[in-house]
Amino acid sequence: MSNHFTGLSLGPPLGDQRLDLCDLYAFQSPTDDSRTVLILNANPTADALHPGAVYRLAIDTDGDLLNDIAFSFVYSEPRDGRQTVDVYLARGTQSREPEPAGERLFSAVEVSFGATSTIVRAGDITFAAGARSDAFFFDFDGIKALFDTSGTRNFTAPHLSELGGTSPWTGQDSNLTANVCSMALELPTSMFAAQGPIRIWGRCSVRENGELQHVDRAGHPSVSSFFNTDDTKLEYNASEPVHDWDRWLDQFVHLLGHTGGYTRDEAVAAIEAEGTLPDMLTFDPALPAQYPNGRTFTDDVIDYRLAFLTKNECPPSGLAPHTDTLSEFPYLGPPHP
Repeated sequence: MSNHFTGLSLGPPLGDQRLDLCDLYAFQSPTDDSRTVLILNANPTADALHPGAVYRLAIDTDGDLLNDIAFSFVYSEPRDGRQTVDVYLARGTQSREPEPAGERLFSAVEVSFGATSTIVRAGDITFAAGARSDAFFFDFDGIKALFDTSGTRNFTAPHLSELGGTSPWTGQDSNLTANVCSMALELPTSMFAAQGPIRIWGRCSVRENGELQHVDRAGHPSVSSFFNTDDTKLEYNASEPVHDWDRWLDQFVHLLGHTGGYTRDEAVAAIEAEGTLPDMLTFDPALPAQYPNGRTFTDDVIDYRLAFLTKNECPPSGLAPHTDTLSEFPYLGPPHP
């Protein structure tokens, strides 16, 4: 879930789970700290991905909030329970084009839907795609108890006082046996040619009437879920990070005023300190990965986000990370039956 839902309405883009970007991870390879792992997860049903869509991992390497490197993933029409994917690598201005561009790194890679993942390599780049166990952990019933006692579909003030000082948490991980469709890359960190942090974001676009429409995006975990509204999610998902500060700052500040009693100055300072806007995952490979520097499978991003929203008033959920992740590529465990 970190982006498995928008507000409490649980609506995937265009009503199609295949277009739903779930989580984005970035961390140093545990087997070689000179390499970086990037993982983009989609489709919480872990079925075949949309053959008319372009899924993208984009990286800003110089701090101007524009793509400098982009990996695009294009899936075939599924047939008889099988699907393949082509992977493109674009650099510079080509990486900002909506269509897949640049070099085709991999052609017709088999998408895995069973326990064994198909791992392929092109030079120093390793890739795999397919159904994997979802590493994201959260207590959805607890979130509903915290925010939804009034029946609203969008997040407003948490109902901590209405809970009478008791914890909203159930202690149950809603995602313990969940699967996702994962796109995993491992590459030399030197490929970024960056002198400091890089910024990473995911995008999903689907072809309608011959043109690609941008229908989902992923950056910071749970930012789109909590800060978006039903009225703005289509515009937000179609927007570009370079415009985030000007377009979305006031909406983010408004929400923080409700959820944490932030003044405007406090909210702006908190957003600046975290780098919440632009909605891109920041990762400095020279420092250990731990959100908000990249993101690992053990980062409790929901507790982090709720502390951020409530100015540290929300108690932690007490959930533990999943134990079925791997220490080697593709890092996410086999899918649950």
